[in-house]
Amino acid sequence: MRRLLIFLLIAIMFVVSACSQEKTDKNNSLVFVKGGAFKNTKSNYYGKDVILSDFYIGKYEVTQKEWVEVMGSNPSQFIGDNMPVEMVSWYDAVEYCNKRSIKEGLVPYYNIDKNKKDPNNQSDYDNIKWTVTINAGANGYRLPTEAEWEYAAGGGQISKSYTYSGSNNADEAAWNWRNAGDQYLSGDWNWPIIENNNSKTKAVGGKKPNELGLYDMSGNVREWCWDWYGDDLDYSSGGSYRVVKGGGWVGDIHSIELSFRGKFEANGFGADQGLRVSRGE
Repeated sequence: MRRLLIFLLIAIMFVVSACSQEKTDKNNSLVFVKGGAFKNTKSNYYGKDVILSDFYIGKYEVTQKEWVEVMGSNPSQFIGDNMPVEMVSWYDAVEYCNKRSIKEGLVPYYNIDKNKKDPNNQSDYDNIKWTVTINAGANGYRLPTEAEWEYAAGGGQISKSYTYSGSNNADEAAWNWRNAGDQYLSGDWNWPIIENNNSKTKAVGGKKPNELGLYDMSGNVREWCWDWYGDDLDYSSGGSYRVVKGGGWVGDIHSIELSFRGKFEANGFGADQGLRVSRGE
């Protein structure tokens, strides 16, 4: 009888452990984020009536290797399998999410109509304007919302209220214009000096992770979010820009603060513009 009880106890512990592991990691590249109210006091959403559901988000920025495996070619300026993909537009990002979903046997999250101009896109510089809508109930990859991104970057329910993702020290948390080149730069931001310093993106995961084990949510490359950019945090059904978060290797230090709200036309791309994927619970 005693042996049976011990066996059952071990079996239960094994099942609990297996379930816990599944909850933590969907496919060795995503981290489970427990939802709730914002705990990070530096967040734009702190103290607001915003409650998030559970979700998963990429442990790292999408790498060039991951991109090529899905899209077949590499648009990046700075080449390296484990470096973040860059030079990708918002349209490239949502298309990647759908193609990766199909490749992995998931239901694509987005409906992408390339023949219908989005009436909600008010940009004078975007000549693409695909109409992209959400496929309700789909389990595929997607871009995080601005709120999800900032919540995860800020440490979720175990936040320590850091200014940057995982630290109050910019260099500890992020590849930024001061430390992303041959020598450490001081003084004021200066593009010719940055360029001559051979500054560029770095392989993902090279800096301190945040409380949730997420890397590079400050610095390296800016990351696309789903949302239209508005002057405040209220949901906007349209606009001229999509939200970008996290700053990058070339932006000023303020831009890598987790609360910083960046914006970019959906057809825009650059050597500091990448993405991180997410999925629903």
